[in-house]
Amino acid sequence: MRNQIEFEVHGNYALFTDPLTKIGGEKMSYQIPTYQSLKGIVESIYWKPTIIWIIDEVRVMNPIRTESKGIRPIEYGGGNTLAYYTYLRDVRYQVRAHFIFNPHRPDLAFDRNEHKHHNIAKRAVKAGGRRDIFLGSRECQGYVEPCEFGRGEGYYDKYDGQIDFGVMVHGINYPDETGRNQMETRLWRPTMKDGYIKFIRPDECTMIRPIGEMLPKEFNQSNIQSADELYKEVIQERGD
Repeated sequence: MRNQIEFEVHGNYALFTDPLTKIGGEKMSYQIPTYQSLKGIVESIYWKPTIIWIIDEVRVMNPIRTESKGIRPIEYGGGNTLAYYTYLRDVRYQVRAHFIFNPHRPDLAFDRNEHKHHNIAKRAVKAGGRRDIFLGSRECQGYVEPCEFGRGEGYYDKYDGQIDFGVMVHGINYPDETGRNQMETRLWRPTMKDGYIKFIRPDECTMIRPIGEMLPKEFNQSNIQSADELYKEVIQERGD
């Protein structure tokens, strides 16, 4: 697909929090990564407000296993609370994603250089990302490296049947990407076949719940560097 990148992300632990488990102060991870968590990983690899990353699909490489840990959450008012968080253990995923230009940001039209954004993104994948990678939660460090999507042996390659994960959070709608001055939560019903999960696009989600009013962030040439300028800096650093 046009403007596509492929990479593998792995880590010792992951916590893609099911919001229903946060009410009691204890967190439990979904069995699979959410669309929004993978989008956050891709944006940590490379992101600018000019583009929107679309997650196409993910491949679960390792068996889905969980591990509970006793955690002492920070209580700014004092106290000594012990909570139990349930993490995914020893996770590894192959991810395929592509970007489109944000149609709701005509003020950033000067930065719509498709070729350069794509090349910078591919170099960022090889470098392991431009910012720290987290697998759902701050304490779950992740590591990124390039891969050929679908290559290699996965635990669920020959799984007989389809796994339905029920209703899950798909992601969050922000005004910057929807054009609506409202923050919304998207829900969907993911299924996995032979380790592969194909995501529907955010605009294809039918279960949407409003959170509250929110205004888009303001960007212009005074507070954003164009892809052309960024590309020149990268070339200079490489000595080409």
